[in-house]
Amino acid sequence: MEFFNNSHCSFLLFFFSFGLLLLLASSANAKVHYHDFVIQATPVKRLCNTHSTITVNGMYPGPTLEVNNGDTLVVKVTNKARYNATIHWHGIRQLRTGWADGPEFVTQCPIRPGMTYTYRFTIQNQEGTLWWHAHSSWLRATVYGALIIHPKEGSSYPFPKPKRETAVLLGEWWDANPMDVVRQATLTGAAPNVSDAYTINGQPGDLYNCSSQDTVIVPIDAGETNLVRVINSALNQPLFFTIANHKFTVVGADASYLKPFTTSVIVLGPGQTTDVLIQGDQPPSRYYIAARAYASAPNAPFDNTTTTAILEYKSAPCPKKGVSVKPVMPPLPAFNDTNTVTAFTTKFRSPQKVQVPTEIDDSLFFTVGLGLNNCPPNFNSNQCQGPNGTRFTASMNNVSFVLPANFSLLQAHHQSIPGVFTTDFPANPPLKFDYTGNVSQSLWQPVPGTKLYKLKFGSKVQIVLQDTSIFTPENHPIHIHGYDFYIIAEGFGNFNPRTDTSKFNLVDPPLRNTIGVPVGGWAVIRFVADNPGVWIMHCHLDVHIAWGLAMAFLVENGVGELEALEAPPPDLPLC
Repeated sequence: MEFFNNSHCSFLLFFFSFGLLLLLASSANAKVHYHDFVIQATPVKRLCNTHSTITVNGMYPGPTLEVNNGDTLVVKVTNKARYNATIHWHGIRQLRTGWADGPEFVTQCPIRPGMTYTYRFTIQNQEGTLWWHAHSSWLRATVYGALIIHPKEGSSYPFPKPKRETAVLLGEWWDANPMDVVRQATLTGAAPNVSDAYTINGQPGDLYNCSSQDTVIVPIDAGETNLVRVINSALNQPLFFTIANHKFTVVGADASYLKPFTTSVIVLGPGQTTDVLIQGDQPPSRYYIAARAYASAPNAPFDNTTTTAILEYKSAPCPKKGVSVKPVMPPLPAFNDTNTVTAFTTKFRSPQKVQVPTEIDDSLFFTVGLGLNNCPPNFNSNQCQGPNGTRFTASMNNVSFVLPANFSLLQAHHQSIPGVFTTDFPANPPLKFDYTGNVSQSLWQPVPGTKLYKLKFGSKVQIVLQDTSIFTPENHPIHIHGYDFYIIAEGFGNFNPRTDTSKFNLVDPPLRNTIGVPVGGWAVIRFVADNPGVWIMHCHLDVHIAWGLAMAFLVENGVGELEALEAPPPDLPLC
């Protein structure tokens, strides 16, 4: 018997030592990547005009960062622009490193002109395509770039290795200073001017004035499989995306793998990413890559232009001198084609069975939507140019979110500074009504406030996100900082807890960080609150953030150091 115990201990010792060696080997492969970002004004010419555009390192879009799962990023950001700035690493979990998340006045005060701040964080168990962008006013119109997370060294994709990879960043361009556009809207209370162009990797493409010579070329060769990483970096517009005569195999989204499925068009809300494989299986030629708006809000103005790039086969025959071969143009869905959007999003599945939280601790119901404030008595008519002399606003559960001005929320929480926020954000709408029906105008004016919702560490959370038809129903891309979440169901009309729970997918729902809540409909998400800190949840249409379509979770520390927020870095910006 003693011999058995000794050999058992020896086996355990061997097993532990082997596991430790594996852990050390995997961490030894992990790298630390150092980057310098300089936010600065740069002359950028688009649509025949040159603007003094805010960029990172003089690049528009900004630099692509490539790392492996498990690596650490250290990015020193120097602000040489005339505006306050921050950088958000969209979709990075930021486990215990909330100080590096980046939203202005939420996890940090802004980096003032002339100042610097260094973001430090480790990527843990995430692979695929994410991105980074400014999170201060409308700076992200031009301050953004791709963040690509490759598998750990020695690991591979769960699909055959593609011959080449291309990041495609969809953007929006104003033939004006975007900061002036949002400032004007804030002054007047009206909706901001829509953009003048969409872009692919910073270029509008053939269909716009003064743009064809700079149209982006994406190379492919006959027989190749290419991985195209599509990112919607647009400020205010969900977009349809397609390539003429080519099918997509969707394999990932928001840095999570998916059960592959085939489609000819994808749709992405601002903030979302989608990884697709394309095959070089067409006659060698030139094919348009195209994107245009999915505009779900009835009667709301939008930029109805189309941006293009060109998929070019390397073996395509050269045209005769003086002859230009026009690429093949793909069909695109109608601007309001919600059926195509629904058919696409409901195909998303995780590759295998996943651990979805089932025993729910916090069951939340959040209404999201627009509103109209009556003109305050001290305002003149120029300041109330919304519909019928009002000012646009937006809210969740009838609270229009107001950011603090003297402290960040995380700083106020960490240092127990009173008077900055309250923790009474309502778990349900203060009043039940026909959310997607004809809403009484008495409900159109939300209450401004800086209200957080407190979650215990480890709490299992379910949120029903319900669109409303206050002013107009709309597809809202809702993003939660610090978390990925499972989308277990979506539908149209008002969520019915008695009948709609039968639609819940608790087996293989997709994992996302941004969800398009269906226009005039609802979505249900679940996650475990295992990341302490203050995390904003907001609509990723930037016009709606400024109007208050946001709230924030305060997730308490758990037990011990590994379940607690790290101490703030010494160079954290002061307000």
